[in-house]
Amino acid sequence: MKDINVGLIGYKFMGKAHSNAFSMLPMFFNVTDNIVRKVICGRDEKSVSSAAKKYGFSEHMTSWKELIKRVDIHVIDITAPSDFHKEPAIAAAEAKKHIFCEKPLALNYADALMMYKAANEAGIKHQIGFNYRYVPAIMLAKKMIEQNKLGRIFHFRGAFLQDWIMDPDFPKVWRLDKKVAGSGSLGDLGAHVVDLARFLVSDIEKVSAISETFIKQRPSVQEMTGLSAQKKNANAIMEEVDVDDATIFLMKFTNGALGTIETTRFAGGHKNDMYFEINGEKGSMKFYFERMNELLYYNMEDEEEYKGFRLIQASEGIHPYMQSWWPAGHVIGYENTFVHEFYEFFESISNDTNTKPDFYDGLKCSQVLDAVELSIKENCWVNVNSVR
Repeated sequence: MKDINVGLIGYKFMGKAHSNAFSMLPMFFNVTDNIVRKVICGRDEKSVSSAAKKYGFSEHMTSWKELIKRVDIHVIDITAPSDFHKEPAIAAAEAKKHIFCEKPLALNYADALMMYKAANEAGIKHQIGFNYRYVPAIMLAKKMIEQNKLGRIFHFRGAFLQDWIMDPDFPKVWRLDKKVAGSGSLGDLGAHVVDLARFLVSDIEKVSAISETFIKQRPSVQEMTGLSAQKKNANAIMEEVDVDDATIFLMKFTNGALGTIETTRFAGGHKNDMYFEINGEKGSMKFYFERMNELLYYNMEDEEEYKGFRLIQASEGIHPYMQSWWPAGHVIGYENTFVHEFYEFFESISNDTNTKPDFYDGLKCSQVLDAVELSIKENCWVNVNSVR
């Protein structure tokens, strides 16, 4: 067993989620090698020093460039805001470090393509943080589709609904700043649903979209932690909001299926409500992330008197990854999806195998997101592959 030393860039919401996964992974899964929380990196000395102690890292640094130069670092894990993915990822690839990068891969398709090419040319392992793929119920959905349980697929409808920025006094945090986030609900939430649509159905051929920014000015941010921030104070400056609060788009898949995706952070009562439904010639399935251990399945071939959606509790040991957790019926949560994705990532390094979703999946997602934004701007249908 050898050591795989991790250098983590970023220490807030996703930095915490990743660090937790590193600590849990060897406790529940039979990993080939030893995952070492070696160095955590962030701009603020005091904060990153505190995070190192809290998250179990041996060292901390404030220079990501110096971190990447270190010969004792094998993996660079990027959890910084979206505008800070491209440069460290390309530098890490050039230094032959394996890379894990949070979604969206980049601010646009052009940058994502540069990252994908750099990683491929370096011959390193690269993975993007679409952790929802690793929900056991969604892995089961994928298996059922591959087994032709739905037959030919006709429809995909997905949504990701939140409500955490509805207060007009909520400040303009980085997720509401286009130059940092790239887009609003579209990139933050829609990226996950686009990836699941590609994962479960097929590539997306064309899109037609609309969006809206409901609150066009917000007070400047004073301090932010995770998805919370200090509310407006007397000295706050009002700033323009230049990202979408909500986006809805139609899409046609390359396999002929039709789809819709809705993303918003203005759906009162919805905290982290990611949903999809798929309809096919042989049946349908529904999934709600707020009930993430359950998959609803309708079989058109059931006897007429017994037809109806059945609930599959995806917490039995026969379901993907569940054999490593608790006895049957003992459900798992959001944090476990990160353990699953990192298990696949580190095993791909240890055993020199391919891992998914990789930077190509991030690239294709970025291409769809760019097509959606172009559709909004031009008020027309946009072919996804026309985006360059």
